[in-house]
Order: sequence, then structure tokens, then C-alpha cells
Amino acid sequence: MSIIRSVVLGCGSYLPKNCVTNEELAKRVDTTDEWIVQRTGIQQRHIAAEGEFTSHLGLAAAKAAIANAAIDVQSIDLIILATSTPDNTFPASAVSIQHELGIHHGAAFDMQAVCSGFIFAMTTADMYIRSGQFKRVLVIGAETFSRIMDWEDRTTCVLFGDGAGAVILEGQESAGETADRGILTTHLRSDGRHRDKLFVDGGVSSTQTTGHLRMQGREVFKHAVGMVTDVIEDAFKATNTTADDLDWFIPHQANKRIIDASARKLKIPGEKVVTTVQWHGNTSAASIPLAIDHSVQKAMVKKGDLVMLEAMGGGFTWGSVLLRW
Repeated sequence: MSIIRSVVLGCGSYLPKNCVTNEELAKRVDTTDEWIVQRTGIQQRHIAAEGEFTSHLGLAAAKAAIANAAIDVQSIDLIILATSTPDNTFPASAVSIQHELGIHHGAAFDMQAVCSGFIFAMTTADMYIRSGQFKRVLVIGAETFSRIMDWEDRTTCVLFGDGAGAVILEGQESAGETADRGILTTHLRSDGRHRDKLFVDGGVSSTQTTGHLRMQGREVFKHAVGMVTDVIEDAFKATNTTADDLDWFIPHQANKRIIDASARKLKIPGEKVVTTVQWHGNTSAASIPLAIDHSVQKAMVKKGDLVMLEAMGGGFTWGSVLLRW
């Protein structure tokens, strides 16, 4: 029996031109390159310029993905933007991107699940495609986390960066087997009991301010490794696959120690793990699509490869997407 799968047609990314190394950051806050690398693996991050907004980053990544997919922009009928740093409280930054692309049909909206945002957006796009409501979806992860950093807090400001990545998904008839190209299974979780471990201390309704990111680093690390395991194991169970079947593991790029610990726990060998956190820092919802595009541009991920995506973010939220490229 044939089914509809959400197949990736192309991908793209964008990073602001301003690249800030650990050495440069050490001139602003009490830290060192050695301290940052030892604890996070991060060597540099990109920071959006003044007047450069999340929608600008997302638009650049979207254009790159459209070019990579070699499609007519007017064939896109849904845009989902995963972000925790929108241009404005409203309207959604996705509609700004829709307008700049010259699309005046279909729908566009933002999705907020912090670092898990791209996984949640991919899952939502897949649901819409499989329902038949939309045929071709532009999924974007874009962030300007530099705007919510407390630049006096060396434990958080060294971790994050700005950037954007995007993919084009299209519904295609498939055989309904694990050999199919496209999204094979998705799994999402959240648990609000942990909201105070990673949050922003501002908001429209609560303080009428933007606020700054606050994090209990040790608690986040402790939960991150354990929590992502369940959604990955659920993905394996749903598709009757194992870690041995994976060609690539593309996790959220938050901290190299978390990435390495998660891979070890899941028995995924290091040569199958994509790591870009050293160049980008933690770009929240943009980190996975940035890593995807890097992998494709470097001819790592190829057509037919089995790829596991996973992320965990504030909330806590976490999830996985297993797809065949």
C-alpha cells in the first residue's frame, strides 16, 4: 500500500558575516579560549549585524534552499519558521519571509520550541504533507540569540550564536517501507516541570521586556543526555531499525560534550556523528538545519542515507526525526 512521505528536495543555510572567536570574546568577558573549548567544544560563533533580523537570516537560508532544490518559489504553499527570537511580537516573522519571497498564497507561521524548534517544525510540516493539505513546505530554523544574551554572564554568552538553515519538503508517493526516501517517523516530548532550568527572564505578558537567557548548565547537561535517548529509541522501534543502520546522526549542536555523551549512550560511532558546534556555537532552532546543509555541502550526507535528527531545548522540549535522504 502506497503512502505519502515528506521528501527533502534541498537545503540551504546562512551565517552572519561577523564571526567572533573565543579570543575576541575573552576581551569582553572573564573567560578564555581554553575554558570555552574544554567545556563546550565551541571555537567561534556568528553574530548578526545591527539591523540584521531573524527574518533576514531566514530569508537568506530559504533562498539558498530553494536554489539547491531547483524549484519554482511559487510552488511552495506553506512556510514554517522555527524561532525563539522573532523580529516582532507579531506578525509572525514567517510572513515577512513569505512576502520577501513574493509568495502571496498558502500559509506561513512561526513555531516556538526553542532548540527543539526545527524538529517540531519538521514534524508539523510532515503532518500537513501527509494529510494532503499542503504539497511543498519550506521549513526554516533561524535565530538571533545574541539579542537575548546577558553579555556579563560568561556561563551563557559564550555558548550561543546567530544563524539560519532551511529545507524544502515535498509530498511524494512511497511504498511505505523503511527503504523509502523521506521522513520515516517523528517523536516529540515536553515536560514543563523543567522550565526554570533554561528560560528567558522577560516576556510581553510578564515583564513587558525582552529579557535575557538564564540557564542551570549542570541540570541541562544532566537531562539532555538522558532525555534524547527515549525519542531516538522510539524512532528505532517504530521503523524496526537500530543505531547500526544509521548513516548519519545529526544532533542539536549545543555542546560537544553532550553530543559525544549521547552518541556513546546510543552506541553510535563517532564517524557517523555530525558536529558543527565548534564553528557556529549553539544557534538553537537553526543548529540542525545548519548542520544538515554543512553535511550536504561537504558531500557527507548523500541520497539514500538514513539520518537521525534530534534536539532538546528549553521547556524542556525534545524530539527526533528519522528520515532517508
